[in-house]
Amino acid sequence: MKKLVTLLVAAWFSVFLVHAQEKNTDGPVISFEASSKDFGDITQGDKVEHVFKFENTGKSPLIISNVAATCGCTVPSWPKDPIAPGEKGEIKVTFNSTGKMGKQNSVVRIYSNATEPIEKVSMISNVLPKGSR
Repeated sequence: MKKLVTLLVAAWFSVFLVHAQEKNTDGPVISFEASSKDFGDITQGDKVEHVFKFENTGKSPLIISNVAATCGCTVPSWPKDPIAPGEKGEIKVTFNSTGKMGKQNSVVRIYSNATEPIEKVSMISNVLPKGSR
């Protein structure tokens, strides 16, 4: 009897785990045209900007709750209103290379109600000293 109870509990637990890992296919989905932008060589002190374009390819409105950069040198702006299914939006990111040198990879995290709740985009550059170009 004890083995039967253990077996039933194990079976229930495995069904619960499989169900918990299923993705919600009815929610919003952020689909970026491109998730990174490489500026190549820039000069220390340059500010570069890129607009990451996306579409809500899901089945319900997308709400972006926050967009956070890895450092204060990178500033994002994003839509505050819900984005309906099929609608497009933009996240504008500015990177200030003042005080930076060498290879830079500025990662921006997008927090939302999408089926994948945290997405990432990045801006890549190689910061050269002033007067080197």
